[in-house]
Amino acid sequence: MRIAVIAPPYPLEEMPSPPLGVTYVAAAFAAAGADVKIFDYIVSAYSKEKLEKELAAFQPDAVGATSVTMNFYGAQQILRDVKNYNPDIITMMGGPHVSFTAADTLRKYPEIDLIVIGEGEDTIADLTPLMKQPDKWRDIRGIAFRRDGEIIITGKRDFITDIDRIPLPARHLLPISRYRALGFPVSLITGRGCPYSCIFCLGRKMVGSKVRKRNPRLVVDEIEQILNYGFDRINIADDLFTTDKERVKEICTGIKERSLKFPWSAFARVDTVSREVFELMADAGCDSVSFGVETGNAEMLKRIKKGIKLEQVHAAVKMCQEAGLIAHASFIIGLPGETMETLRETDQFAKSMKALYGYHFLAPFPGTTVREKIQDYDLEILTDNWNLYDANDAIVKTSSLLPQEMKAFGADYDKEMEADWDKILQRYHQGIGSVDDIMQVEGNWRMKLTYQLLKNDIIEKNGLIEADVFKGSRENALEELCSRVITCTSADAGVVKHTILDFAGRGYLKADISDKGCQWSWSFP
Repeated sequence: MRIAVIAPPYPLEEMPSPPLGVTYVAAAFAAAGADVKIFDYIVSAYSKEKLEKELAAFQPDAVGATSVTMNFYGAQQILRDVKNYNPDIITMMGGPHVSFTAADTLRKYPEIDLIVIGEGEDTIADLTPLMKQPDKWRDIRGIAFRRDGEIIITGKRDFITDIDRIPLPARHLLPISRYRALGFPVSLITGRGCPYSCIFCLGRKMVGSKVRKRNPRLVVDEIEQILNYGFDRINIADDLFTTDKERVKEICTGIKERSLKFPWSAFARVDTVSREVFELMADAGCDSVSFGVETGNAEMLKRIKKGIKLEQVHAAVKMCQEAGLIAHASFIIGLPGETMETLRETDQFAKSMKALYGYHFLAPFPGTTVREKIQDYDLEILTDNWNLYDANDAIVKTSSLLPQEMKAFGADYDKEMEADWDKILQRYHQGIGSVDDIMQVEGNWRMKLTYQLLKNDIIEKNGLIEADVFKGSRENALEELCSRVITCTSADAGVVKHTILDFAGRGYLKADISDKGCQWSWSFP
């Protein structure tokens, strides 16, 4: 059984980590005995031609895609292209979006044969040996499919109690060199489950209300594995990492005992932290913590069932900073009952924290309480165009606030950030910038160049340095590659040369020499 797992396109501007869900799914199929490959279209441009080439080479029996709401259409289109290539290939989709729209998705999109609902590892274990026996799919819990014009949704599957038995994510199947070049932190989770009931979040419904914790030793094993792949920064993505002081201590002690030195970050709730926990984390290499605050209005915090108080935010930020960590807070624009006054309150509160902060717009995803019980809230959802559910656009309104007013508020924040950035650029160009200024500016330029390289397959299209140019010299080949990249990008020549030389030096780019010349390509893994 050969299974291809699709990582559908995701905007690089959203700073995606190497996809965690995709690699958990791939690992589950492999553990069930399948031969698995990941077709990654996050750090490689998608095209129908590229897909067909990969399908022809691998000849999968089934192709599965995971998706969140904002990239559902991209995933769905890829599965349509799979069906057009070979209708006999079984197509599957999983992830939070289709878990809560299973019946509707199957009705609208005939190119999708089967949907895996919710937590997928045990479902995949049961499904894999029966993949080519659809008459037996009814016996598998946690899936949805069509049969004789009817949509079948099988029984709900229980959450996995012992999550230590879940295979580690199959990150080795990713195009690792591309993700290393991109430079974003690698996400890792230390547990599953969320006991909180925030109305805008899917966490509780997707992973259950009971917190299931991984063995600290296995967490550190995974950290070590990630570092061995050549990644140099990790983010602990579960919100409840900081709730258990002794467990945090065990993980941080394990990091130090193995002499693992790397920068890392974490998410945390403001009501689950302490100065001691932050100090433990800082001592083990953590340098920043992100808090979901959502609003600076106390009544709205109650309305969205966040379960925190504003004074806890100030206390958490202060403790975080006193431990030497960078504190970051995120806020949502367009919550139920939002008014211009509540937005002003939020902005004043955000500034009062003396910490880094940012905004995103409410996206009422399928499955969230705010969407399922919309009649209970002062909120109107204006579109079901899933492409707009990227938290970058106002797609709701309240009785007091129109989307254009929400956008104007967000634009004012963006102007403030742009003004700060312009000051940094000015200092840089005047030659009076600090070391931090220089790193920010040049890092930004390098990041934008890397986006272009990956999104436009620039290395693939320009990487063959012909024999008459190559002349047996790797240095000539590198120089010519830099020249071609400069020609087809908007990047500064110095940034291009520094970046390409660095990528080659780190092994992200490899040179294959033949009688045709020197072929530069991304190394794999």
